[in-house]
Amino acid sequence: MRSHIFVKLLGAFALVIAVATFTIDFAVTKAWERSLREEIQTSLGQRTAMFASRVRNASGESMQKIADEEGRAAGARATIITSAGKVLADSGANAGEMENHATRPEFLKALSGQEGMDIRHSHTLGIDFLYMARPVPGGAVRLAYPLKAIADATSRVRRTILEGSAIAVVIAILIALLAAQTISQRLRRILNFAGQIESGDLSARLPMEVTDEIGQVATALDRTARRLEESFQQIETSRRELEAVLNGMQEAVIAIAPDGRVQWANQPMERLVATGVRRQSPLVESVRDPDFLSTLQLALQTSQPQSTRATSIAPGKVFNVTAAPMPGGGAVVVLHDLTEIERVEKTRRDFIANVSHELRTPLTSIQGYAETLAETSNDEASRDFLEIIRKNASRMARLTEDLLVLAKVESGEKKPNLQPFSPAELLEDATEYFRERQMESGLTMEVHSQALKLVSADPDAIFQVFSNLIDNACKYASGSGKIEIGAEDVEGAVQFHVRDFGGGIASEHLPRLFERFYRVDKARSRESGGTGLGLAIAKHIVRAHGGTIWAESELHHGSTFFFTLPEARTGVHGNLTAS
Repeated sequence: MRSHIFVKLLGAFALVIAVATFTIDFAVTKAWERSLREEIQTSLGQRTAMFASRVRNASGESMQKIADEEGRAAGARATIITSAGKVLADSGANAGEMENHATRPEFLKALSGQEGMDIRHSHTLGIDFLYMARPVPGGAVRLAYPLKAIADATSRVRRTILEGSAIAVVIAILIALLAAQTISQRLRRILNFAGQIESGDLSARLPMEVTDEIGQVATALDRTARRLEESFQQIETSRRELEAVLNGMQEAVIAIAPDGRVQWANQPMERLVATGVRRQSPLVESVRDPDFLSTLQLALQTSQPQSTRATSIAPGKVFNVTAAPMPGGGAVVVLHDLTEIERVEKTRRDFIANVSHELRTPLTSIQGYAETLAETSNDEASRDFLEIIRKNASRMARLTEDLLVLAKVESGEKKPNLQPFSPAELLEDATEYFRERQMESGLTMEVHSQALKLVSADPDAIFQVFSNLIDNACKYASGSGKIEIGAEDVEGAVQFHVRDFGGGIASEHLPRLFERFYRVDKARSRESGGTGLGLAIAKHIVRAHGGTIWAESELHHGSTFFFTLPEARTGVHGNLTAS
């Protein structure tokens, strides 16, 4: 690099000097030659005028003598001709042997009464001449100056210029050599500085006191290195703080590169994997859980956060796995330990199921004995008390039944038996159930179905969803005279709805409608015998089918409960499957 830069700079300087020398030589030589020729032309014109004056004033003097004397005085060749062009005298040749000169350009002008001039090669003497002619009575005179003198003078001047230029070139090359060496050294310092920065040494500095362009570049690079070092230190500090935070988390965290290799893992993740996390190695070498790997792959492909439940990452552990893509590519995966939560939840479900199951027999007995006593008692006050006991026992029996159903649905103990059904069949079952309620409620039902797809559903479970929603609608649709059920096709599913035209539900209640025991109007719910579990049961059944359920309502404009069921699709062997 050193010799390359040095040779380039030196070559550039030498080329500039050579071009400058050639330009000076050409310009000075041409200017000198032009100036000398103009001076000779002016002098020769004056001499020609004096020559013509002497010929005009000659009285018996020999023309040849005049020509010889004037030629010597002017340092030129003198010629005298008649008006017919015959040479009377010539200082450089025998006049009698010379040809007629009437056609020569300078004599043509002189014989016409004007001063004539021409430059041409003389065939007589074989050299270039500058010819100047003047008219005289009966003819013309001419002086011919050999231009060889100009060429000789120009050659001497060029030789002098070249000698001076050679000295200047040597001095300039020495100066250029020093300048190129200095610039090369400064550039080499910048290159070495860049190499240090490239190797990661951000503490390298490049001080330069010179303020020229190279110095400004060096100062800018030095300032950039300082800022990079400060930024890197800030990033490193932030990284250490983030690492400390992630290591202090209870959740296991692992970062994956776009090519599937492990970039980083916190301490809980290291402890979780029995063999330890192998950094910069494929993830599958550390974690082999298929749900974990498929969720991560889906997050990388879709660039959208994905979640799943994983049970084989560590023995006896259950994790909620959330994979989120990172802006620069790759993904970060967070594992939330659900083992204790699920154990507590299972204990709760088992407790509720066991208690509910144990309560069924005594509640049935209480209800039966209360009815028997009420029928045999003659005391009206006693019958009223017994009726209250029977109603509450009946309500507790419904509550235990609902708790048992909810526990089974939540635990996944009872999987839905999915089969392809048309929405019309499911709506027909719901309509049949409503006819039994119609006598009590006095309402009418309208059915609006535009669905053409088949859905994947367990008809008994979906019937329970409809019965809970219709019961709910009947309670709150009093006074409106009707309820409405229906279905319509949506993308990848069929959307069902149950609508009442009652007083509606305030917006603050909508997010909590599907919670256990949540009631909008608690007094009215108890009066109608509701347990507060119907919507929670409907929610879990719909979710078990892979659908969603929600409610929309406005005060004084009724309420609508929606739920979706996935479309049933034909599998590779012609069987219908859930999409």
